[in-house]
Amino acid sequence: MHFKIKNPISDGWYADPEARFYDGKYVIYVTHSLPFEEQKNHSCFTSTDLMNWEKHENIIDMSGFPWAQSAIWAPTVEEKNGKYYYIFASNNITPENPAGGLEIAVSDSPTGPFKALLDRPLINDFHFGAQPIDAHLFKDDDGTMYLYYGGWGHCVFCKMSEDMSGFVPFDNGELFMEITPPDYVEGPCMFKRNGKYHFMWSAGAWGEGTYRVNTAVSDKPCGPFEEFHTILETGDSKIANGPGHNGYLYLPEDEQYLIVYHRHNSNIHDGNARFICIDRMDIDKNGKILPITMTEEWEY
Repeated sequence: MHFKIKNPISDGWYADPEARFYDGKYVIYVTHSLPFEEQKNHSCFTSTDLMNWEKHENIIDMSGFPWAQSAIWAPTVEEKNGKYYYIFASNNITPENPAGGLEIAVSDSPTGPFKALLDRPLINDFHFGAQPIDAHLFKDDDGTMYLYYGGWGHCVFCKMSEDMSGFVPFDNGELFMEITPPDYVEGPCMFKRNGKYHFMWSAGAWGEGTYRVNTAVSDKPCGPFEEFHTILETGDSKIANGPGHNGYLYLPEDEQYLIVYHRHNSNIHDGNARFICIDRMDIDKNGKILPITMTEEWEY
């Protein structure tokens, strides 16, 4: 496969990408990077070649979420039995104002419209001190669906029920497990390669140059995680800063991984000025993700 990536993929202000490959197309789901009160829905971008992107706007049918008025954040999506399940955060909730949290929707199409699966939030409690935001669905090789989520420095792990409406207890009877790795702030992401679970997450402050992506590896989807290191950070880059909240794509014909993330343009001083980018994510012969270089343009 040959392509030339131009970063960012759009001039629009977007953040928190979730990247998938469905129905012969690459799909990137995004948060609208606006003031919280203006974040009312999500968009996604689709492409067949990683170079030309079509935008699909307002992909959630928000009529099924009458309590969700703002801070519509951080999408995750996964296919199960021909349906596409979509989880996102709403209302930037706090323990004092818990209306909202993590919402779940479903569609027959990977680009929506996604309609409410429940008549209530999927999660609106603060398990282990984690704000219910930044969800990431991961489907294991045996079809088991796991959910990772959490802000405020805590990461929570759950096993989804067969109908995706709730959770399956772990062996100890609990529905939620804290798996917070070192230097965790938010933005969990998981992929599996050669039997190893590669966990990624964001640290630092989302509106600043300290934002970065860490990773660690485990033999189990819930950890314990080892070989912690940072793979994406501002470093000495002159073109961008504050990279984070990533997803990924896998090109099976070349066994190549790509990281999909947002970053700030060094020439624009606004925390919401975040742009979606794609760069190489290389893995060495020992299975370690190598440091990632941010680019404006690159060819593969």
